[in-house]
Amino acid sequence: MMTAVDAVIAFYEALEPAMLPRLEEIYAVDASFKDPFNEVRGLDAIRRIFEHMFATLHAPRFVVTGRVADADRAVLIWEFRFGEHGRERTIRGATHLIFDAHGRIRDHRDYWDAAEELYATLPLLGWLMRRLQRALRAPQP
Repeated sequence: MMTAVDAVIAFYEALEPAMLPRLEEIYAVDASFKDPFNEVRGLDAIRRIFEHMFATLHAPRFVVTGRVADADRAVLIWEFRFGEHGRERTIRGATHLIFDAHGRIRDHRDYWDAAEELYATLPLLGWLMRRLQRALRAPQP
């Protein structure tokens, strides 16, 4: 029998624009979603985040590489892969999920380092981020 976590992983790893109307299969109607750029509540708002992802990125996809779960919550470790300027990019992160009594996601919180995974790759901002990292890094023996 497929668990709620299995269903979420299968959904995300196969996610494509045509699947967005099926978000209610894995999310509660009043679910919350938070990542480094968004904080929303409700299926329509969550759907808009994914619509924007598919509209702005080339071939985005999720690969779940690990998980820890119990009956009503899970942590998924993942890679988010997408094309940008003719090359594939990968962002690594984790998601904390809390499920409702029906096995649908009630709370979804993504954790990933936007400074390292995204900002550092931008020309001017990347230079600044690398300089800050060097300045804040503890001295090595």
